[in-house]
Amino acid sequence: MPIMDTDSSLLLIRDEQPRDRKQVRIVNETAFGRRDEADLIDRLQEEGVVLLSLVAERNRQIIGHILFSRMTVEAAQGSVAAVSLAPMAVLPNHQGCQVGSQLVRRGLVELRDRGERIVIVLGHKEYYPRFGFSPENARHLASPFPPDSFMALELSESRVRVNCINPGVVETPILDKGGPDDLPKSPAAGHTRPASSRSTSS
Repeated sequence: MPIMDTDSSLLLIRDEQPRDRKQVRIVNETAFGRRDEADLIDRLQEEGVVLLSLVAERNRQIIGHILFSRMTVEAAQGSVAAVSLAPMAVLPNHQGCQVGSQLVRRGLVELRDRGERIVIVLGHKEYYPRFGFSPENARHLASPFPPDSFMALELSESRVRVNCINPGVVETPILDKGGPDDLPKSPAAGHTRPASSRSTSS
């Protein structure tokens, strides 16, 4: 569905298509300044754990990308299917226009419509709460990450008391690079670190 961004330019958020793979790789490599995230996306696709991959397109050029993949939350009542948000990337010359925010919001709407229950992200504490993510929702998760940056969003009304994360085959940290107005800069890479990673029970 076409939407208007803050630059008053037509921005299209749509599902990634096979023909987009090359541009998606370029967006991630350019945003992060390395190949790691692009290579990881390829591996997630090969392993069949990608749930949703969206691109932001302007003037037939892909300028942003976001990926949601399957992970498992171990709860008191057993394993619960959850979703990992990451990576997210926006080309540097298109950062600052809320492109990343549009990608996140569209993705969450689609996941909710599909009946997904929980989304996990390791991200900037001043950014992701605007979408409903909260460290409080992830307080029962066993994680090696800083508690104020490790967040969860419950898409359904039911409350799931979770105590650990099992990312399955996804063990490599995944980063996002959304843009200065999207993701406040950190001293290192400049943005946040959503990640699926190995934990004590995962």
